[in-house]
Amino acid sequence: MKWNAFGLIAVLVATATAEKVSYQDFKVFRVLPKTTQQLQTLSDLENLGYSFWLGPSKVGANVDLMVSPEQLEGFQDLVKENGLEYEEYVQDVQTLIDQENPRDSANRVSGELGWTSYHTLGEIYDWLEFLGKTYPDKVTVVKGGSTYEGREIKGVRVSFKENNPGVFIEGGIHAREWITPATVTYFLNELLTSKDPEVRELAERHDWYIFPVFNPDGYIFTHTGDRLWRKTRRPYGRICKGVDANRNWDYKWMMGGASSAACSETFAGSSAFSEVETQTLSEYIGSIGDKFYAYIAFHSYSQLLLFPYGHTKQHLDNYDELYEIGTKTIQALSKRYGTRYVTGNIAETIYIASGCSMDWVKGTLRTPITFTYELRDKGRYGFLLPANQIIPTGQEVVDSLVALFREAKAKGYPKTAGN
Repeated sequence: MKWNAFGLIAVLVATATAEKVSYQDFKVFRVLPKTTQQLQTLSDLENLGYSFWLGPSKVGANVDLMVSPEQLEGFQDLVKENGLEYEEYVQDVQTLIDQENPRDSANRVSGELGWTSYHTLGEIYDWLEFLGKTYPDKVTVVKGGSTYEGREIKGVRVSFKENNPGVFIEGGIHAREWITPATVTYFLNELLTSKDPEVRELAERHDWYIFPVFNPDGYIFTHTGDRLWRKTRRPYGRICKGVDANRNWDYKWMMGGASSAACSETFAGSSAFSEVETQTLSEYIGSIGDKFYAYIAFHSYSQLLLFPYGHTKQHLDNYDELYEIGTKTIQALSKRYGTRYVTGNIAETIYIASGCSMDWVKGTLRTPITFTYELRDKGRYGFLLPANQIIPTGQEVVDSLVALFREAKAKGYPKTAGN
């Protein structure tokens, strides 16, 4: 069998030298493991320089694997020798990157954002400041944390009246998932501008703590260096950089679905809260933990609505309530465009993953309503969802959040205002 980690090495060298990474002729294959041995074979590939778009989880669940031109022969040997079923899902990754984000800045009004293209961190932060100036009685710009490269993790608090129960929303903890900051900002705009009576009712009976980009350093790097970068940017050794910021939280840290290898995309860090991003964010979130009863995180892709926990398949805490709320939520999401989601806890529904932000909030702060969206799509575009899907994604998410909080209210949440 011929293995070649050249693809990984080339990407690492490019990211270390600030050369923009090209994914020309990189392919994504969808592989279906039917035995535990096949599943283990696929799981071992990350250590051999392959990059998962959708990682191995269980027998019978698809795995999306990106393969460089140099790795192609070894990959074909692998699937043949192990009897793996597969199909080519993305013919050329760079083509998707080139087509993903047509920029139309000429039609943008100063200070406004727009949702027909993906935006840089600077544009998003400028817009948050614009909102603070435009709605000074409702919007306050807040600093939630800091980054290794010295940036602020900036968000807003939106409040229409005093003593509303709170909701915390995060996006962009995985840098390459551009649809998540886009969806979070779309929803934020709807809270402030929508005339829909259901959206107005939702907006005005809550305080909102909204952070579109939890990983600013990584997000900037996806625009300037490597479109498919996932982690933060702190160096670990001479070549490896960054930590998976959604594996670094101090709740069941390193209890599965995370790596101790610094170059791995799921590297959990040297210890829980080893990164300034997660440490400072946790301090801020903890300081307002008595002010919100719901925490919503946005990721992509797979079309899932997940709830805790990621370290175990046991049905813990208020599992049944969250499952019922999740079911009503995804039903509402599907009505506008027919987009189908699946709901369930992280470990059962997608894969084991420990040290996640949502699990830390649930397990540490005991926040009762906690969900993570894995947004569009099912794999045709993966992380490279075209910008023309931002608005449809945002619309169906707004529909779903109206249903989510309606169902939570029907179940008596929040139990007391502000908790």
